[in-house]
Amino acid sequence: MYRSREHSGFTLIEVLVVMVILGILAAIIVPRIMDRPEQARVVAAKSDIRAIVSALDLYRLDNGTYPSTDQGLAALVRKPDSGNIPENWRPGGYLDHMPKDPWGHAYQYLNPGLHGEIDVFSYGPNGPSADGGSSSQEIGNWNLNQ
Repeated sequence: MYRSREHSGFTLIEVLVVMVILGILAAIIVPRIMDRPEQARVVAAKSDIRAIVSALDLYRLDNGTYPSTDQGLAALVRKPDSGNIPENWRPGGYLDHMPKDPWGHAYQYLNPGLHGEIDVFSYGPNGPSADGGSSSQEIGNWNLNQ
């Protein structure tokens, strides 16, 4: 038994209907997917900040104090040579390298902090404000659970 090949395949109307359905689905789904990269960057920044704060806590356990604001987060990578020089600084450091935030900016550090004993933060997607101050989109160790 042979079947006729003249009825196999899709008609132009069937293909157009499928294309319209795919277009509608794309219009609904793409905006939701496009928001995800920014959420992923925020999650990555929060993870980095947690790791930096943990390294700062180890630094404080070894040396009795956190690095000064002037020594900054670089004190976690190489031994400070100015200010209050730590006597028990861990050989090899507390971090292999200091990461940049997901938007390419350096993480910020204050000791004493404005929100707690120390502040570690990223200015967020817009970077620092034009006047060098804080941004409403800051991600810091004080708001990690938001």
